[in-house]
Amino acid sequence: MRDKIILSILAFFSWLPLSAAQGLGGLIGRIAFLVPNKERRIARINIKTCLPELDPVQREVLLRDSMIETAKGLVEMPVVWASPPSHWIDRMQPGEGAGLFESAMLQGRGVIAVGPHLGNWEVGLHYLTSLAKVTAIYRPPRQEGLDGLLKQGRSKGGATLVPATPQGVKALYGALKRGEIMALLADQQPKAAGRQGGVFAPFFGHPALTMVLVGRLARKTGAPVLFWFAERLPKAEGYRMHWFEAPEEIYSDDQEKTAEALNRGLEACIRKAPAQYLWSYKRFTSQPDGVISPYYKTVS
Repeated sequence: MRDKIILSILAFFSWLPLSAAQGLGGLIGRIAFLVPNKERRIARINIKTCLPELDPVQREVLLRDSMIETAKGLVEMPVVWASPPSHWIDRMQPGEGAGLFESAMLQGRGVIAVGPHLGNWEVGLHYLTSLAKVTAIYRPPRQEGLDGLLKQGRSKGGATLVPATPQGVKALYGALKRGEIMALLADQQPKAAGRQGGVFAPFFGHPALTMVLVGRLARKTGAPVLFWFAERLPKAEGYRMHWFEAPEEIYSDDQEKTAEALNRGLEACIRKAPAQYLWSYKRFTSQPDGVISPYYKTVS
């Protein structure tokens, strides 16, 4: 029943023009900022943990703005899925590092395109498919009823979606060997620690369980790693695609060094548009022995 309700809401959202979707998202985000809820609590903790240089007033302003931008992204999602990919590709403007991707592709080893949950990654994925063939890691949603809609929407532009399984990883290697794009949002916790899962590495100065897959792929294939995100522009003016070079240590044989480099690259993206980051995700649930998760602490 819950899945049917969610699908009905998404179906309604899908008919909205972008300006209306962002307006509605902005309203929902403002309400979410004013009314106590789990997402607001987690986002407040994460902002305080990751950006201690901000004073209390600055943190609350960022919290409000991030709730607004997150809600915009949620309402935009079905709009993006329901529209032709070309509609969104035409709305993409070049941003920072515009020439990095072309230079990386000229190496002939494919490109490992890594980003955080920042801006509008659905639009960003469609844009990537306009540059080259894309194989992307896909994590099924918690609501099983949304799985088909999500797959259909994300693959509409031609992206191949693969699960985070040994078979899926094999497909990623194949894509890079063919000189294609491997796309991944790498700022969420892997399911387990260890050689095949993740290691603890600093993320905004706090230990976070971090995937080792990106470093392993880069080391074994020689493919260049680039960080990217699609920034949402104000007043429904479209999006701006940004590219950044990866820290050199991401190609290291040391998994901890590659994980640290991965997080530094993600941080660099997030600092460009902090209000558009998904601060409501529990990034620090898993902690090393002796370190208490910040979500168990009281934050004023």
